[in-house]
Amino acid sequence: MVTSASTAEIFVVDESELGIGNLLVQTGKLSARDLERAIAAGDELRGRLSEVLVQLGLVSEVDVTQARSVLLGLTFVTADNFPATSPDVEGLQLPFLRSHRVLPIAREADWLDVVMADPQDRFVLKALRLATGLEIRPFLGMASDIDKAFAQRDADGGLDSAGGQEDVDSGDFVEHLKDLASEAPVIRLVNTIVGRVTDVRASDIHLEPFENGLHVRYRIDGVLQEADLLPVKQGAAVVSRIKLLAHIDIAERRLPQDGRIRTRVKGRELDLRISTVPTVHGESVVMRVLDRASVRLSLEEMAMDSITLSAFRSLLARPHGIFLVTGPTGAGKTTTLYAGLAELDSSVQKIITVEDPVEYQFAGIAQMQVHPQIGLTFASALRSILRQDPDIIMIGEMRDGETAQIAVQAALTGHLVLSTLHTNTAASAVIRMRDMGVERYLITSTVIGVVAQRLVRTLCNECKEAQVPDAGMLRSTGLDRFLPQGAPLFRPRGCAACRNTGYKGRAGLFELMLVNDAMRQGILEGCDGSVLQELAVSSGMVTLYEDGLRKVSQGLTTYEEVLRATESEDNG
Repeated sequence: MVTSASTAEIFVVDESELGIGNLLVQTGKLSARDLERAIAAGDELRGRLSEVLVQLGLVSEVDVTQARSVLLGLTFVTADNFPATSPDVEGLQLPFLRSHRVLPIAREADWLDVVMADPQDRFVLKALRLATGLEIRPFLGMASDIDKAFAQRDADGGLDSAGGQEDVDSGDFVEHLKDLASEAPVIRLVNTIVGRVTDVRASDIHLEPFENGLHVRYRIDGVLQEADLLPVKQGAAVVSRIKLLAHIDIAERRLPQDGRIRTRVKGRELDLRISTVPTVHGESVVMRVLDRASVRLSLEEMAMDSITLSAFRSLLARPHGIFLVTGPTGAGKTTTLYAGLAELDSSVQKIITVEDPVEYQFAGIAQMQVHPQIGLTFASALRSILRQDPDIIMIGEMRDGETAQIAVQAALTGHLVLSTLHTNTAASAVIRMRDMGVERYLITSTVIGVVAQRLVRTLCNECKEAQVPDAGMLRSTGLDRFLPQGAPLFRPRGCAACRNTGYKGRAGLFELMLVNDAMRQGILEGCDGSVLQELAVSSGMVTLYEDGLRKVSQGLTTYEEVLRATESEDNG
């Protein structure tokens, strides 16, 4: 048995726990160095070695439970195999079952099958046998699965009353929430919710309170998918736990708040941007996930075609001007700018960025994060960094007229400025700048190019199916320009690799508008967005829709995905 020298009563690594750690090392789930780190960290984190390994994000709860099942020789039962209802056995008390994580799953004549988080607990096994008069046959389950099963049954059957909060004053209720948020089951549940993002490749976690409980949903490849339903009481504790981790005021439940959590999940560094807003049923929380390991810093990996890529790189090579990337929230604009920055040589150029927040750190690039609460806005930061003698400036977002005016001045004085705008098309970026108060002649003098982009889900290569499309469909959609007659298109089918969606991963659709003489004349004449778009197309610009059709013909995505991403545009 391994113990801490001075605090043996706090952290103990018994032989079975060490056996789990060693088995995880042998199976390649864990490195020997990480096992040593977990043992060393045990005094601070206080828990069994297996719990510490999960808390540190070194392995998943599934990995630990599978290893324990091998060592104990017990069957591992997952939540998918839990019965919809537990057998009714006289003598069993729900509080006892819940606190010791024991879930009855089947009853035979003289036997009771139970799923347990700790089937080695002889006290619990003896208590169950005495209370029921039955022989107990234990199976192994994950603690989070058992907690979730009880929570689901609470939501369905109202096993516990949610009352009592009305009789507690506000201060006591906040302390009550803090206590709940610090309990081990809530900590484990939040760790499970966050830890799942790496397995399902989620970009956002949505916790949405409704009358029947807290709904947990994940945004996977741009589409929200339902995951869990937590009872009202447990939902409040989960939200409070997240607010504590994000250093958000737990007592403030009437105003929106923002925060940030940096954590490690299964060996990967994750940044979570937290946003809370009050609703009629409680606080809604959205956690935007930034997985640094998954950021693609290659324009080719984003599926930018060769012609657009060549023009994109030529704009990055320009000595001065404004280069904009546009699109709605979540379209990958910042990632595209990051990919562009990754191609620049910071050893011979001074590159400074102003972001909110700094999502990815580059060697050799000075990056500044805005803090509006202390007066450090995009505009004020931009004013300051112009005195830092930069060659290239990246502005995370051009939000207001003041920022736009300073960006124009920076471009006029010999700087290359990269930024993003929230517009639907490349041409409408010009209209947006006019709306922000930038004069037309300044736009023509500074803006050198605009990229509009969207993200579409890509077909799963494991299960996509080929089919020869109808000739009428090809003509009506315009695919006949890109697909030879008789050539197949691909459609989604669904398999285990893509979680039965038919899609896995995302790729970009791009339209790149170069500001040439014809565009400058149109801007000076005050043409609207549709006219400017026509001028760009007549100058050779490939629209988002056409780029999507190309990717459909290449078997990368489907026409339905392209239509979903570009349906607000003129697809004719």
